[in-house]
Amino acid sequence: MTRTATIAALDNDFDVLIIGGGATGLGIAVDAVTRGFNTALVEAGDFAQATSSRATKLVHGGVRYLASGQIHLVYEALHERAVMVRNAPHLVHPLPFIIPANHLYELPYYGAGLTLYDFLSGKSTLGPTKILGKEATLARIPGLKPDHLSGGVLYHDGQFNDARLALALARTAADHRAVIANYTRCVRLIHSGKKLTGAVVRDLETGAEVSIRAKVVINATGIFVDEIRRMDEPEIPTLLSVSRGTHIVVPADVLGGDNAIMVPKTDDGRVIFAIPWQGRVVIGTTDIPAHASVMEPGHTEAEIDYLLELANLYLARPIDRSDILAVFSGLRPLVTGKSATTSKLSREHHIDTSANGLITVAGGKWTTYRRMAEDTLNFAIKQGSIPDRKCVSATVALRGATTSHIASDRYLREYGTDASTVLTLMAHDLDLAESIDSELPYTFAQVLYAVREEMARTVEDVLSRRTRSILLDAKAAMRAAPQVAALMAKELGQTSEWQQSQVAAFNQLAQTDYLLHT
Repeated sequence: MTRTATIAALDNDFDVLIIGGGATGLGIAVDAVTRGFNTALVEAGDFAQATSSRATKLVHGGVRYLASGQIHLVYEALHERAVMVRNAPHLVHPLPFIIPANHLYELPYYGAGLTLYDFLSGKSTLGPTKILGKEATLARIPGLKPDHLSGGVLYHDGQFNDARLALALARTAADHRAVIANYTRCVRLIHSGKKLTGAVVRDLETGAEVSIRAKVVINATGIFVDEIRRMDEPEIPTLLSVSRGTHIVVPADVLGGDNAIMVPKTDDGRVIFAIPWQGRVVIGTTDIPAHASVMEPGHTEAEIDYLLELANLYLARPIDRSDILAVFSGLRPLVTGKSATTSKLSREHHIDTSANGLITVAGGKWTTYRRMAEDTLNFAIKQGSIPDRKCVSATVALRGATTSHIASDRYLREYGTDASTVLTLMAHDLDLAESIDSELPYTFAQVLYAVREEMARTVEDVLSRRTRSILLDAKAAMRAAPQVAALMAKELGQTSEWQQSQVAAFNQLAQTDYLLHT
């Protein structure tokens, strides 16, 4: 379906209208449409543009919850981890982690906790927990500092590409005939008396407005949920506060090998990871109170210093600012407000309903996105908004799902069964097989595919989320931007002025939020 046809299709009567195209909203769309509900989803920006593309790239049960005895949360998340591995094996895979121990007594302590973690995962375990000696630990992570190292505890968790999993959800919902649109902002809600009956949305590309009618409207806008809540009830108290998490990206040889480091408790009580991902190493994260919900929260020099200092406690070769290829930050939604209408379905997420019938879901994490979606739809059913239909999303394979390696290239492998289409583009036009930059693992065929098949509308869509160029090497992404814009403009029928504005906007974004401040 073309974008024009998609926008036109929104002018209709739906069972479920979802506002927000991050992990939660897209999960709800898949759940709703596969239950047989006529479903629409609108997103003001791009899919997963905010928090949902800024994760630490882990699909995990939450090891830290074991220490506080919240075993039921760990069990639930481990169950959902297994569902993600099964439904999206091209995007979610096991990753071995090591907790380095500087004291011998730490080995049995962490070993016991992680053995329980492994036990709770049951048949869906991603690998056994083992206590390793010093030499075995260094063999797995050559970049570890050997001084004072006593050994390590090996365990396994999941890793994924968050932005591409979000895209797989969007395309899965569309494959099941949901109407899914990005760059379509909700500008006001529609009420009939005191009952919420839909929303007016604006196509940000044309300025055209469309009225969408729906039996139930779900606010799944993440860090922006309070904006939608106030459209419904202007005086309603704030539900969310936000905190900022910042990561740095450095070359793969910083760790060496395919094993990650997890530090379960720093001096200030945080959990820190150093994780091989996409041919780089991601180190994070910070946890800083933020004052506003914004798309690009930026970072501070203090956060960079903090991450470098912590990482260097464990690395044989100290890293500094010259090693940093990119910085990325996201905001976490923290449910802190109280409302008499709040239904607390989990310690991890909350669901609100307003007097007018607006359902808001907030909180949670990527690993439990599907459970959040199921809870939200079940909540809507209990409210009497839509009929009772069974959730089937636990067994719905996501777009591209395959257990075979159609493409040998690991970056193409994430397309799953769709990799063959990208490869065909390369075969028919050798120029499309060229890399967009010598330091990036992506081709112009992936750019063209993103525009034709993956609803990419801007250079940022392509270089930030359809590919992860800006995260892997922000300077290389800036170098690639002009040629990417030229190919996109040709495909979209855009002007040279569009190209220039797109490159300027992307470069501004990279310099301000993804490169170190100078």
